[in-house]
Amino acid sequence: MKGAFAIVLTLSALLPLSAGAVNQQIRAIFKPNPANPLFNEFENRTPTSGFCLDNPPQCAAEKLFSFRLPIQSFSNATIQGRHDNPRMGAMFNIPSQWQTVTVTHPTAPPQTVEFRVAGMGVAYRLPKPAPELTGGLGHNFVWEGGIWSYAGPPCTGLGGAGNDIGFNSFWKHPENAGACAKRAMFDIPQPFKYETFDITYQLRTPDPLTMPTGHYTGQHVLRVGPGRDFDLGDVMVPNDDVIVLDFALEVEHELKVEVPPGGNKVQLVPAGGWQSWLQAGRKPVRLFRDQTFNISASSRFKMFLQCSLSDGRVCHLTDPGQRLSFPLKVSVSLPNGLTDTLGRPVRRQELLTEAGAEIFRPGHYVERQPGMLHFEVERFDYLLAPGLPRQYLGNVTVIWDSEV
Repeated sequence: MKGAFAIVLTLSALLPLSAGAVNQQIRAIFKPNPANPLFNEFENRTPTSGFCLDNPPQCAAEKLFSFRLPIQSFSNATIQGRHDNPRMGAMFNIPSQWQTVTVTHPTAPPQTVEFRVAGMGVAYRLPKPAPELTGGLGHNFVWEGGIWSYAGPPCTGLGGAGNDIGFNSFWKHPENAGACAKRAMFDIPQPFKYETFDITYQLRTPDPLTMPTGHYTGQHVLRVGPGRDFDLGDVMVPNDDVIVLDFALEVEHELKVEVPPGGNKVQLVPAGGWQSWLQAGRKPVRLFRDQTFNISASSRFKMFLQCSLSDGRVCHLTDPGQRLSFPLKVSVSLPNGLTDTLGRPVRRQELLTEAGAEIFRPGHYVERQPGMLHFEVERFDYLLAPGLPRQYLGNVTVIWDSEV
């Protein structure tokens, strides 16, 4: 018996956007990994471009992701050398604080995704070679504090490279960093421009083990310009001023149950068999059978019974002529890692028909771990009286259902 389901989560919000908006999808997936069952997080599958494409070890160490957007920025005036106002030069005030995005589902409760921009990089292009601007001194002297790789505080530079007319570098922004800026030491006339727009970001996603199956949608909009989410100062003007982030998160849960061959035929017998009754007349206390199974689960599921004969709550066994019937108790024990809704281990939890379904949940992905179904009949000694049937039958279907 097995069940599987997938959750596709797309974050979007219906907002009025400008015609020139730049769209970027952020896609992540959760799929149980038998090789690492304790890792229960989304894996970012967004194609990498920009900084992390060239620096994967550094980004992996800091859990950073990056992409390059098709946005360029152009100066609207000469940047004055040794200017006093940071807004009149190279300035970057980006959304480095954590922001929340609510994602919704047609029937399930909303979930929250957190997102922050962790850094920004541009490749600038001068109107003429750096030595011509600086009297033969080069890029090291265009900006106060050294080359573009030495970011303005509180940001830190993450390397860079250039030629006489341009330089490309990336700045890392701490949380809630505010503005980071570099002052020009010489006049930079028009046309000065940023040819690239790279950002790194960090992502906090919901716990996929608690998320019901289905599709979630949402969207996050960022704006570029003075006083907006990406504030590049008063001199640099972007050719696009709206960034639309479309998040798409996909969850592929697993619920699989394996019963050994012949495990669907359950014969209830006393402890030690029937010899004590047949040879010594000692009535058995109970009839029972324990049936093992293996289970793999990465999300909540419920268990309940369907019966060929029932009182509406528990299953019954009856003789072939259906003259007599009596209740059958069915319970389950689940492996470590699976608990009830209160977080307690599942040991001999009685199972009932669907109206009394029990819900269980994983604390981590459980991969092919053993569980046990317990079948038991109590207080049946009256059935051993002479003249009564000697065989009782019933069909019991145990349901593991991921549609909780």
